[in-house]
Amino acid sequence: MDWAIKGEKEGIRMHQAKRIAITVAAFGMLAGLGADRSSAGEESYKGVISDSQCAMNVHSLSKSHKEMLQDKTIGSTPVDCVWYCVKQRGGRFVLQNKDKVYKLDDQTLGREFAAKKVEVYGTLDPQTNTIHVRRLELLPDNDRSVPSIR
Repeated sequence: MDWAIKGEKEGIRMHQAKRIAITVAAFGMLAGLGADRSSAGEESYKGVISDSQCAMNVHSLSKSHKEMLQDKTIGSTPVDCVWYCVKQRGGRFVLQNKDKVYKLDDQTLGREFAAKKVEVYGTLDPQTNTIHVRRLELLPDNDRSVPSIR
């Protein structure tokens, strides 16, 4: 009789273990679906990390650093101009691609990639023209002799 009870208990434990395993697997699948949905709508945007002052013609006629660099009081490179405009003129880091300018929700990325060509992956909020950045990659055609971080 003891063997029958012991066998029945083992059967119950096996059944419970299977139920737990199935539940854990189901939650894992749901979590995976949630991760796929969070990256749904993610796009990539290529451009240069610039400052909002130059990119949005606040003090530039060409949407570039050209006028500021001619002055020679802020430095001699686009990196110098980006940092000057962010620190001294209240600018923010943006992604600039020709005439398109996107705000970046994560300003810390601009610090590392100022005046560098990058590809930004994220979702665009069309109302604010802000990219919610998931990741950023440096493009291979950059001048590596000029550091971005100040």
